[in-house]
Amino acid sequence: MNWFEIKKQSDIDYLLKYFGYFHDGCLKELHMWTGTYVGESLAMAVPWELDTNVKMLFQRQYKNPSAIEIFFESVTGIHIIPSPENYDSIIQDANILKYEDNYYWANEFDWHPEKNIESGVSWISAKKVKWREANEWMGKQNRYGNEE
Repeated sequence: MNWFEIKKQSDIDYLLKYFGYFHDGCLKELHMWTGTYVGESLAMAVPWELDTNVKMLFQRQYKNPSAIEIFFESVTGIHIIPSPENYDSIIQDANILKYEDNYYWANEFDWHPEKNIESGVSWISAKKVKWREANEWMGKQNRYGNEE
């Protein structure tokens, strides 16, 4: 599976159209990690650059593609809102945009960080974004870890 890096507006437009603006999709999984860690000698390793990264797996009720994985590198913000009880987690439409040197993904098409950063919308921002098809990752099985 090849990664496609988003570098310009035409890359954003292509992905949104290619994946149907995430319509009738869902965020299946999210995996976040940092470059900060404690070594075996208990010394802390702390990178000085942005060290938070996130991979998100999206599935949708359409073919070609049915699933994509998005890799957010050097994350600058994340705001994930779980669906409340008795509500579904279906994405009606989503947006990707570049604003002030950050790429944003949000699960609402009209969302913008300047206007509604604290709204009930899930969003993530990062300095770099890549994506790839993950059609073989359909179904209930977790791909980033088990449920335990």
